Amino acid sequence: MAPLKFCANISWLFTELPDFSQRILAAAAAGFQAVEAAWLYDSDLQELQRVRKATGVEVVLINTPPGDIKAGDLGLAAVPGREAEFREGLDLSLKYARALDCKRIHLMAGRVPVDSDRATVAKEMEAVFVQNLKYAADILSKEGITGLIEPINTRITDPGYFLDSPHQASAILEKVGKPNMKLQMDIFHWQIMDGNLTQNIQKYIPVIGHVQIAQVPSRNEPDSAGELSYSYLFDTLENIGYQGYIGCEYKPQGSTDEGLGWIKEYWAHRKC
Repeated sequence: MAPLKFCANISWLFTELPDFSQRILAAAAAGFQAVEAAWLYDSDLQELQRVRKATGVEVVLINTPPGDIKAGDLGLAAVPGREAEFREGLDLSLKYARALDCKRIHLMAGRVPVDSDRATVAKEMEAVFVQNLKYAADILSKEGITGLIEPINTRITDPGYFLDSPHQASAILEKVGKPNMKLQMDIFHWQIMDGNLTQNIQKYIPVIGHVQIAQVPSRNEPDSAGELSYSYLFDTLENIGYQGYIGCEYKPQGSTDEGLGWIKEYWAHRKC
């Protein structure tokens, strides 16, 4: 069995350093060969390119722009009336993805509009989401890029987020019907919303294009106290033949480096 591939989420890790370029350097120094990030759009693109090339670190995932965070946005792909803004954001994410040779973009669904009832607007939001994903898939396929959608739990993290379960996401992907549109499995969110991780991994592995990890409910290091046995989950992913990346998207309990014992142990055992 091939060992699993991990990438450092530099929006969550190495935040002791002020900018993403420094975090890429720190990730490389810690042994990571790949990184991911949410939004790099306030960073100097040429500097990111320079550091990526200097370190040889692969940038494996970025998110589409969130919209106006201060106004309550967290993505626009499923938000009615914001289609033009979504396409503008997609263009910006493509600019960064091309420059950084990044082959995955998380297309953020967004939140149910304020003062709207989820059940009332669900069909309209799904229709907008499917339309935007079809448009994005065609654009991304020309670039050799995979689009991803990620369910985010609405019990703890974000009560207003539209896409909140793997079952909902899978049904939407079926309606989109594009081979380069995949499911992003954040194990933290999946455990909170649905549990049943072994069965859900086995069921959805054909459409899973990326994985992210954190302990539940603390969202700290995978080996911190919590509900999940990551040694078991890593074995499950290995046995099932998962070959994509696993993003380390968690909040370090102390410094990032102090909390990397779990991955150093994995690398040592697998001789990666």
